[in-house]
Amino acid sequence: MRSFGDRMYVRIYATLIACIVLAVLLFGYIHFWFAPPRHMPRNATMAVVALLLMIAVVIAAGAYPVVRWITRRLERLQASVQAWGRGDLAARVIVEGRDEVAQLAASFNDSAARVQALVVAQKSLLANASHELRSPLARIRMAVELLQDSASPAMRQELARNISELDQLIDELLLASRLDALPAGDPADCDVDFTGIVAEECARVGAVLEGVSDTLRGDATLLRRMVRNLLENALRHGGDAEVGVQLLSCAGKTRLDVCDKGAGVPASERDRIFEPFYRLPGASEKAGGVGLGLSLVRQIARRHGGEVECLPNGERGACFRITLPSGGRPSV
Repeated sequence: MRSFGDRMYVRIYATLIACIVLAVLLFGYIHFWFAPPRHMPRNATMAVVALLLMIAVVIAAGAYPVVRWITRRLERLQASVQAWGRGDLAARVIVEGRDEVAQLAASFNDSAARVQALVVAQKSLLANASHELRSPLARIRMAVELLQDSASPAMRQELARNISELDQLIDELLLASRLDALPAGDPADCDVDFTGIVAEECARVGAVLEGVSDTLRGDATLLRRMVRNLLENALRHGGDAEVGVQLLSCAGKTRLDVCDKGAGVPASERDRIFEPFYRLPGASEKAGGVGLGLSLVRQIARRHGGEVECLPNGERGACFRITLPSGGRPSV
């Protein structure tokens, strides 16, 4: 947080006051040089000094509103730019006046509008393309089924793997587009038994769950997808070791830890792995995954007011921790 002395209007006003004081002193010095006090009555000398001080005070008082008017506009511009940088692409600045600050605000609004239009068009294109890919994918799957007898087992297995990966990619692209289309701060839907969701997903993959949590307020489908992506990621990269899942609630927060015993994630990559389509250096595409799973985990967690982070799991492996705000009625 900036200190009082770092604010622009304070520095501008202090500079103005310093200039006024310097001008008054200079004027007084010149006046008394050409008209020494010994040649002036004492009352006249005091009157000149009082007049100079009064002029300085009047100028300072009149300049303050002007200085604050200019700097407030800059502060509003800064606030809008910061909001836009945090992802609120609809943030705009009120254009006031016709000076350079107004021109800067108008330029920002034009640039923000163009960027927002491009982003909306890109999201729309992605969603439509993902949806349209469903039809040719279904035809490819049908063609592969017809080739079962003539194709070798290895070819059938490779085709099935590729189709499954393409199907997963389309599904996750559609979900990512849906999350992007939701307005920021979209209210949660209903109370969700998060313990039940985690237990069901753990049973599906054979992981053992420890602990329980409070009921959450949110979208059950999205929360289930978040848990499933974390578990599948742990199974994919954890080798044959058992996946550890721990769930607890404390101080109004619910924490979910999904830990594996795989190769782990280097410290320098622990934030980048949540970027869309990012793979760790040396990772093989044959390991599975399309590079969107962890990105969706972070999107869903943030959509519910939480966060996800990657931590080391002792000497070997990685631990993904999700922290969400608790709410609703306690789970039984």
